[in-house]
Amino acid sequence: MKVTVVSRSGREVIKGGIDLEDSASVNDLQEAIHAKTKKFYPSRQRLTLPLQPGAQGRPVVLDPKKALKDYCDGNASTLTVVFKDLGMQVSYRTLFFCEYVGPLIIYPIFYYFPVYKYFGYPEERVIHPVQTYAMYYWCFHYFKRIMETFFVHRFSHATSPVSNVFRNCAYYWTFGAIIAYFVNHPLYTPVSDMQMKIGFGLGLICQVSNLYCHIILRGLRSPSGGGGYQIPRGFLFNIATCANYTTEIYQWVGFNIATQTVAGYVFVVVAASIMTNWALAKHRRLKKLFDGKEGRPRYPRRWVILPPFL
Repeated sequence: MKVTVVSRSGREVIKGGIDLEDSASVNDLQEAIHAKTKKFYPSRQRLTLPLQPGAQGRPVVLDPKKALKDYCDGNASTLTVVFKDLGMQVSYRTLFFCEYVGPLIIYPIFYYFPVYKYFGYPEERVIHPVQTYAMYYWCFHYFKRIMETFFVHRFSHATSPVSNVFRNCAYYWTFGAIIAYFVNHPLYTPVSDMQMKIGFGLGLICQVSNLYCHIILRGLRSPSGGGGYQIPRGFLFNIATCANYTTEIYQWVGFNIATQTVAGYVFVVVAASIMTNWALAKHRRLKKLFDGKEGRPRYPRRWVILPPFL
């Protein structure tokens, strides 16, 4: 089989094309491209079929696990694919670890060390019980997320652009430092004991529920990360499409009820906005896939992410 590899502008990426066995897979093609151009390792490649003139919509993305002949017309022995360089990639585990390790380290620095003297508060600060509980709560949350990254999550994509490391770390690390600064500040005024217990109680329930939601989602994916979309069922997924996001948001609501800082509530609003966009997209996708037609199940009626609001 002769495979012609072109860029989106139509320029040949591999001069003269690539000759492969008729039984070759898309992954074999990616490895062959890598052999010819070392910097384009397989996870950096995105291969699609060229759009026909006048065609609308997105091009078909080649699945590395499928055979190349599956994308040929009839018994054609030639194939043209469009190559896109996705840029330098990192594994999702590396990405998530970098995101979460920053807040896990930064927050205790503001609690344990006399950093506030550099901000004009030289006197010894009084540490309130809520500040101690908040530090333990915060560290438990990010330690849990790191453990989930390595032992629970299964990823639909193996890698992510390296630029996402800098963007996501800036988000998590900055908010971590700002919240830690205000919660541990020498002038911080604690909430009532009852409000603190209600907030941390709600938050801990949601943290444990969030872990269980992730375990349920793990069961929907094969160890290789494939398997396509399935309808999540059981526990809070019978109520909300994205119950994992629901518990994530409400556990931060609990944290902020207990600590009550403007910075913390800003973080909740920003995080909830981002996760709501993801949840709405996933909800629409699942309803479209499971439309009840041609033998497909119908997606059940559920809240999207924030019962009883959305």
